[in-house]
Parts: sequence; C-alpha cells; structure tokens
Amino acid sequence: MDSYMSFAEVYDLFMDNVPYDLWTEHVVELLDKYNVPKELVAELGCGTGAITRRMQAAGYDMIGVDLSNEMLMIAREAQYEVENPDLKPILYLEQDMRELDLFGSVRAVISICDSMNYIIKEEDLKEVFDRVYTFLDPDGVFLFDMNTLYKYRNLLAENTFAENREEGSFVWENYYEEETRINEYDLTLYIRNGTGDTYSRFEETHLQRGYELEEVVSLLEQSGFTFCESLDADTMEEVRPETERMYILAKK
Repeated sequence: MDSYMSFAEVYDLFMDNVPYDLWTEHVVELLDKYNVPKELVAELGCGTGAITRRMQAAGYDMIGVDLSNEMLMIAREAQYEVENPDLKPILYLEQDMRELDLFGSVRAVISICDSMNYIIKEEDLKEVFDRVYTFLDPDGVFLFDMNTLYKYRNLLAENTFAENREEGSFVWENYYEEETRINEYDLTLYIRNGTGDTYSRFEETHLQRGYELEEVVSLLEQSGFTFCESLDADTMEEVRPETERMYILAKK
C-alpha cells in the first residue's frame, strides 16, 4: 500500500503508452449503460489523475482518492494546467481505500489500472467494498478493473522488463508465488537529476494479488452489492480464460 514513492516522479513518463483515452471511453460507456448521470463520481487509486481529468472533461464532477501524497501532488499540479473555467475543480483526497471517507454519497465509484490488485488480503478487499457501499447513492454503480490470475501466471511471472529513456529508466522484475497468488514487482529506477548528466537510483517493491472472479463476486455480495457483469477489458466482451484484465461492475 506504500508503493509509488519514487516512481511518482516518472510515473507519467513510463505510462505514456497506456490507452487512457480508450479506458475512459469504456468507463463512460459502462456508466451510461447503467444510467449513471454525469454527477459526482469518485475514483479510487487515481494516481496522477490521468483518468480523473479525462472523466472531468467528459462531464463528471470528480473526486480522486489515492494513498500516495507524491502522486496527488502531481495530480493537483496537472489540474491547474487545464485552462477551462467551466470545469469544477477536482477534489483530491489522500486516503487508504480501506478507510475511505467521502464525507457524503456519490453516484458511482470507479477504480482503473489494477489498483484493487494492491489489496492483497481478502478481508481488506471486503473492507474496501464495505466502504464503497457506504458512500454510494441508492442504485449507485461500482466499476473497477483487475489484473487476472492468467496475467500473473503466464505473462508477468518470473519475467523482467526494462525501458531506457533520456529522462529516466527502469528495470521491472517479477516474481509470482502460486500458493499466495501474490506477484512481487521489484523496481529499480534511475531518475535524471534536473537537466544534468547524473541520475539518482531508487528501489521499490510492489505487491499485487490475483483473485478468481468468483471470489471477488462473493465478497461484493457479502458487502451488499448486486453483481451485474464482468468484461474482458480489451475486447469488452465476455471474460475468457486468456483475459489479462477484466472490468467488474456491481450496483448498490
């Protein structure tokens, strides 16, 4: 839960190939499908606000929630770079999802880019679902994505990825343990010092857990939700054995 400390500085640099526009289209499409009006929506694990700002531009009144103060500092700075007086300011809250407090109810809660996989204990995931349920309006919608066990077992496990750029570089090593279904990401980061020729080295460890869809649905129902559907996040069709990332949608 304490991930993205040093990585916040270069997060957007290395995530520039992520299809945020497409993901936002998917979220808007699904919220429209379940008749969610363009009112107050909260995003959990909002990071630097890439999805939050796009949802705001699509007409939603947004709250962004993240545990990382470093990520939220970048999100707040980015917000003021958008010169549109017609947009309401985004409220960013530094909170642990397990202790979510929105100070009022919202029409929908979303969480995109595998934030829920960082909740590695079932009881903690249940606590997140309980908190979301508490702060949703009646008939409110909860939409989130998760990396699948297939992705951890077959695509990430024991593999190393690296990328080198002028502004920084990273080495991303993965270790998957079948018994716990936890994938450990060991990140080594080299971040350029200003405009000079020297780089600072940082190390981080991230833990994510894979869940069976049936387990997630059971926890949602225990929290009071009605499970609506799950979709392959790439095809927007039925989840398959080879699905790498899935959308899960439930209603209060």
